[in-house]
Amino acid sequence: MTDFPILTVTLLCPAAALLLTLLIPGRMDRLIKGVNALCALASLVLAIVIWIRFDRSVGGFQMTHDIPWVPSLGIHYTVAVDGAAVVLTLLTSLVFFTGVLSMWTLKERVKEYFAFMAALVFGVFGVFLSLDLFAFFFFYELAVLPMYPLIAIWGSTRKEYSAMKLTLFLMAGSVLLFPGLIALFVRSGGDTWNIIALAESGAFSRQFQIFVYPFIYIGFGVLAGMFPFHGWSPTGHVAAPTAVSMLHAGVLMKLGAFGIFRVAITCLPEGAAYWAPTFATLATIGIVYGAFVAMRQTDFKYIIGFSSVSHMGIVLLGLNVYAASNGASDIARDGAIFQMFAHGIMTALFFSAVGFIYDQTHDRDIRHFGGLASQVPVASSMFIVAALCGMGVPGFASFWAELLVFIAALQTYPVLGVCAIVGLIFTAAYVMRVLSTAMFGPRNPDWDHLVDVGAWLVTPRVILVAVLLLFGFYPTLILDMIRSVGAGGGP
Repeated sequence: MTDFPILTVTLLCPAAALLLTLLIPGRMDRLIKGVNALCALASLVLAIVIWIRFDRSVGGFQMTHDIPWVPSLGIHYTVAVDGAAVVLTLLTSLVFFTGVLSMWTLKERVKEYFAFMAALVFGVFGVFLSLDLFAFFFFYELAVLPMYPLIAIWGSTRKEYSAMKLTLFLMAGSVLLFPGLIALFVRSGGDTWNIIALAESGAFSRQFQIFVYPFIYIGFGVLAGMFPFHGWSPTGHVAAPTAVSMLHAGVLMKLGAFGIFRVAITCLPEGAAYWAPTFATLATIGIVYGAFVAMRQTDFKYIIGFSSVSHMGIVLLGLNVYAASNGASDIARDGAIFQMFAHGIMTALFFSAVGFIYDQTHDRDIRHFGGLASQVPVASSMFIVAALCGMGVPGFASFWAELLVFIAALQTYPVLGVCAIVGLIFTAAYVMRVLSTAMFGPRNPDWDHLVDVGAWLVTPRVILVAVLLLFGFYPTLILDMIRSVGAGGGP
């Protein structure tokens, strides 16, 4: 069992879903959905097995599987996991499985939809598992590309515009990113793309790191919703169908943050420390700005979209505090990775609840609702749970993640730390505004006909709620995993 390539098999789960979906006739909608659900469930089971098998006492990278891909260029298919990758692999499998179940009622072009969705998840798994920089970038681009058709075909609210805007922003990020990655390979001698080997090569002078780091940071940061390059994100959230919004906010934005952690900070630590004050400032502006703008929105999805900009700012602030300490601030790193996970589950629950309401009403304006808590109590309760988590209420996973980041920020950048905490006031304001208006406001009889979430569709929502509560009451389950990142030769 020790030689079983569990990471490769996990990566192949969405690939199998894609292949089988392409082979099944388009008229067999239920079979297509069933196959994708089984493949997603298989990836979830394997992610749990990876979590259990990972030796926290040893840490570092484990379960390595290496195959030469293009030996003449030093390119290998190398997959391995450390604590951060284990956490984000579990996140991806959870959102994949619950996303498939949330789209069970889809009737339009089912085959094409699930094919693109499986391709996106295949790319996401590849990024979180890859240790070869070329493979990392290959999977990164593969994960981004399906977003265009998923939004342009199955989306709503200026879907073509939103899909094109998203694609152009992310392509612009790649234009910055690719030369930076090539520079790492060439400067190191052109022998290997292995991220750890590059980091340990000693080939990158301080001047080189300071020059190249912004290219890689901003290139990845665009996908992470980095201020001021965040404009594509709320627009994309609004236009995307339910499961795509779940994947978009839940895992796709995490690819950018993970790229900063795994590649930029690991390979260019001196450049990261030099630029940390600048990018930490931008992250703090993103926290406050995203929450402040969310206060002015009336569309459910725009509120969640700008909320994501704010919460991803917390991730980026944590990563920059970690970079400023030259890797010494464990709580900043732990908080940033924990926040990636907590925010991923929280936004998946948010969009799942809103998507259920929108599918029946075709309306997302909070001013048009009132008393939803009495009309669709189950769906409303799911939204309320996500809202409480977004506020950082104790008992939910995000509380611990935000607490760690804010403590680390106050120790390193006190002014930025205080400003970031002020952002929580705006967060509470827009959350309470939505709840008081749409969930508990005067009942709107126009929506008395709404049907609440049934036993089948409630399953993915219950899973997401359970995960938020599990890691909210027992944060050491995830913190012990994250803290193994620095042991045994990991970054």
